[in-house]
Amino acid sequence: MKIKNKVALVTGAAKRIGHSVAIELASRGAQVAVHYRSSKVDGERTLAAIREAGSDGVLLQAELTSVSDIQRMFGEFDSHFGSLDILVNNASVFSAADPDHTTELIWNEQMDANARAPFFVAQQAALRMKEGKIVNLADVAGEVVWPSYFAYSVSKAALIAVNRGLAKALAPHIQVNAIAPGPILFPENYTEEQKQAAVDRTLLKRAGSPQDIVNAVMFLLENDYITGELIHVDGGRHIV
Repeated sequence: MKIKNKVALVTGAAKRIGHSVAIELASRGAQVAVHYRSSKVDGERTLAAIREAGSDGVLLQAELTSVSDIQRMFGEFDSHFGSLDILVNNASVFSAADPDHTTELIWNEQMDANARAPFFVAQQAALRMKEGKIVNLADVAGEVVWPSYFAYSVSKAALIAVNRGLAKALAPHIQVNAIAPGPILFPENYTEEQKQAAVDRTLLKRAGSPQDIVNAVMFLLENDYITGELIHVDGGRHIV
């Protein structure tokens, strides 16, 4: 797929990796719908950066754990764009809790945000695609399962299953793939010791960068013969 002149939606595009993906899409000539949940100021900065890159877009607010809010968001999307070519399901939540301390609230929060929401966003996106690309941001935790982030890990495992199921269901006109990042951007509450421990569990013994994820997203968008795939961008963490 040629990205130029395409329409893209990036969830969680106000900050971090979503922000970087949105800017790269704009620099390649795509119009970008910038989704945010509560970070409106950051979302406005992303949209401003998109315009500085020579493209345009729109800011869309939604609580993606609500199916009705997803539908409302796509209604607003429809008022700006006639169709959709690219969806990057990036938005997620990340909460620590081992099995003994995983409450019903934590479980539901992680599953709703990290597996249920991407599915219903993709469902709406597919209705607006004649041919298109969906990229889901999973996590290596969905395969190795971190006991101290138990519900989070299970939710990302569910997203990997959603990814494969959608690839089958939406073929041949829509390609669906996922990326499993490793230690790229750490949670704000991580200590230096925690960061170093995460790096030490990789084969490359260093953290990645948001650009590493951006490059992988662009590879999947530009390649027209990959679907149902999970690409690890984790420094080899998944085989350690």
